Amino acid sequence: MKLIPLSCSMAALVITLAACAQTKASKELFKATILTPVNSFTSDVEGPAVDRNGVLYAVNFQTVGTIGKVAENGTASIYVTLPKGSVGNGIRFNSKGEMLIADYTGHNILKVDPSTLQITVLAHEPRMHQPNDIAIDSKDRLYASDPDFKTNTGRIWRVDPDGTTTLLDSLSEGAANGIEVSPDEKTLYVNGGQFIWAYDLTNGTISNRRVLIQFPDHTVDGMRCDIKGNIWLARFGKGVVAKISPGGELLREIPVGGKQTTNLAFGGKDGKTVFVTLMDKGNIESFLADEPGREWKMLRTK
Repeated sequence: MKLIPLSCSMAALVITLAACAQTKASKELFKATILTPVNSFTSDVEGPAVDRNGVLYAVNFQTVGTIGKVAENGTASIYVTLPKGSVGNGIRFNSKGEMLIADYTGHNILKVDPSTLQITVLAHEPRMHQPNDIAIDSKDRLYASDPDFKTNTGRIWRVDPDGTTTLLDSLSEGAANGIEVSPDEKTLYVNGGQFIWAYDLTNGTISNRRVLIQFPDHTVDGMRCDIKGNIWLARFGKGVVAKISPGGELLREIPVGGKQTTNLAFGGKDGKTVFVTLMDKGNIESFLADEPGREWKMLRTK
C-alpha cells in the first residue's frame, strides 16, 4: 500500500489537535497529581500557603524546622530555617507580604520579612498548648487553633497585627485543628475530631458555636474556603479532600495519593490550583478546582 504524506496544513492541524488534547487532559478538574517527589519533605509536612506572587511554601522541607519554597515544576528548596527549638505548622501571608508561621513548639507566631528573610516573634503566648493552624482576615488579624490532643480539647485565639493575643473560646470536646474565615468574614470555621464548628464572626469576636457537619469516620485537618464560601477540607486517614457547601452539605470528595492528608492551599495563575500536603508520603500533590481560593483573591485585592 502506498502511503500518502500529509500536507503541511494537515500536519499542523494534527499537531494542534494533539496539543489541545494534552492541555485539556492536564487541566482535568479534581484529578490529583504529584507535585513534589515522595519524601522530599518530612512526615511533618504541613501549612501550605501561597504568597501574592504565586509562590508556594510549606513547612519541614528535608528536615524539621525549615520552610520549603516550591517552584511550579515541583522543585523545592529551603526558604528559611527557623530559630533553634521552633517548628512550624500553619503559614499565612498578611497584606504586607510578610509570612506568618505558627511555631507550635515555641508557642509563637513568627514573622518573616520577605526582603531580608529576617525572622522575628510577632506574638508569644505561653498559655497556648500549641499554635497549630492559623487563618487571616482582611484586617490582618490571625485566628489560631490551639489543640490539646492528649485531652481532646482545644482553644481558639486571635492574634492582632501588633502581636496582642486574645482567647476567643475554649473547647471541652474536640481538639481544635483546621481553621478558616469565610469570604464575607461573617463566619469562622474550626474543626476537630470528626466535625466542623461554625461561629458567627463579628469584628474579631466569635459567638454562636454550632456543628456545621459531622463525619462518621476518620478525622479532619486543615481547610480553606473558595470565593463562593465552599470549604475544602483535608480528611486525615481517608485520603481525600472534601468540598463542603456553606450550609454543611458534602458536595464531593477528591482522592489523593496518600491517606494522611494534613492541609491544603489555593494557588496557581488563576487561584484554582489546590496544593495538598500528605504526611504518609512526605510530599505535596495538586489538583484543579472549579473556583479560586478566598485568600488567594484577598491578597490580590489589597
